[in-house]
Amino acid sequence: MSGDLTHLDPEGLPRMVDVGAKPVTKRRAVAVGVLQMDAAASEALSGSRKPEAGGPKKGDPWPVVRIAAIQGVKRASDLIPLAHPLVVDGVEVEHRFDPKTRQAWIRVEVLCESKTGVEMEALAGASAGLLALYDMLKAVSQAMDVGPVRLLLKGGGRRGAVTRAWEGCPWQG
Repeated sequence: MSGDLTHLDPEGLPRMVDVGAKPVTKRRAVAVGVLQMDAAASEALSGSRKPEAGGPKKGDPWPVVRIAAIQGVKRASDLIPLAHPLVVDGVEVEHRFDPKTRQAWIRVEVLCESKTGVEMEALAGASAGLLALYDMLKAVSQAMDVGPVRLLLKGGGRRGAVTRAWEGCPWQG
């Protein structure tokens, strides 16, 4: 693997990588992220799904988080200037919440058949989902940290499968 930055031309100017000659292959990427929160936000999230019972004032955040993650996947090329727009075949979103550690996790898996990978889509989806969760909980507390967000798995393309372990993460790939 070359150490060259592919999104820069020989003069160092930004460019969109030409993927025209690459073969279409099945691509898969999994990104995971975590929202770390204080006791107030954690209590609101672990409370009832109904605001009148002590849950978040905006209601159950998880359906909104799921839609935000999917929307983040679909809009990745609008957010990341040199990312190619992709036709995404599928998106799976999972979440876990651990009230003991006050951590809310999101996992976004993206599938497509393309000439380029879907890593940016998975990372954008996980980030958007976490930001939506923050938005849902900020009425209770703003003492929350978004991230880290990491790519756990990338499959397809010339490099094949690449995985990265993350200690403490509820998923591995």
